[in-house]
Amino acid sequence: MKGLSLSRRTRIALILTFAVGLLLFLPLRMALGMAGLERFGMAARDVRGTVWSGRIDRLMLGDVSLGSVHAALSPVPLLVGRARFDLWRKAGGPDDIEGAVTAGFGRIGVDDLSGSVPLGRAFAPLPVGNFVLEDVSATFAGTLCGHAEGRVRAHMAAQMPGLNLAQGLSGEARCDGEALLLPLVSQSGMEKIDLRIWRSGRYVAEMRVETADPTLAATLAGAGFAEAGGARVLKVEGTL
Repeated sequence: MKGLSLSRRTRIALILTFAVGLLLFLPLRMALGMAGLERFGMAARDVRGTVWSGRIDRLMLGDVSLGSVHAALSPVPLLVGRARFDLWRKAGGPDDIEGAVTAGFGRIGVDDLSGSVPLGRAFAPLPVGNFVLEDVSATFAGTLCGHAEGRVRAHMAAQMPGLNLAQGLSGEARCDGEALLLPLVSQSGMEKIDLRIWRSGRYVAEMRVETADPTLAATLAGAGFAEAGGARVLKVEGTL
């Protein structure tokens, strides 16, 4: 008995049907792996659903937790060779978050990220508790910071004696050579934090307090601040 012979048109139709079915029901976990996001510090406890409608439990970017979020691949950026995964958590709470992670052709970054991001002890002993992001985008191309914008507000995890940082420190994200730079300044302008983050996840954070008060200077010295040109400076380095 001869095998079933298919016409060229039928074979093409079957291949297209298989490809469309695979694309429609591609698991989100597989799509994230294909995009290579784990190479840039992205990890999760569990990933469920399809690439068009999924959920990521306990999403981590390095040592920073974004919590559990919904996720979906955006189709339009695929046309220019980029994989953009929209992420969101909209429960009406203070920890709501919305934005995207994008990867492609040596580029990696976040787009239009808004919401509160708890930092835990990511920058310890610098006492920064969380970032509140407003439309923050940051992209690395190769080893360089290619683009950065958006507003960041840092809230302290604990009040430091002698410093009034209840309103936090804020600034606009920008690129500084290879690093993403977050230059954060308090309302008084006397306290500043410069946070630089490289594509590898390495960071350098420097908090600077301008003061002529000997009592405050002594308190800061006890917290690890060193004297530098009339100011008190705490510098922290590490990897996210």
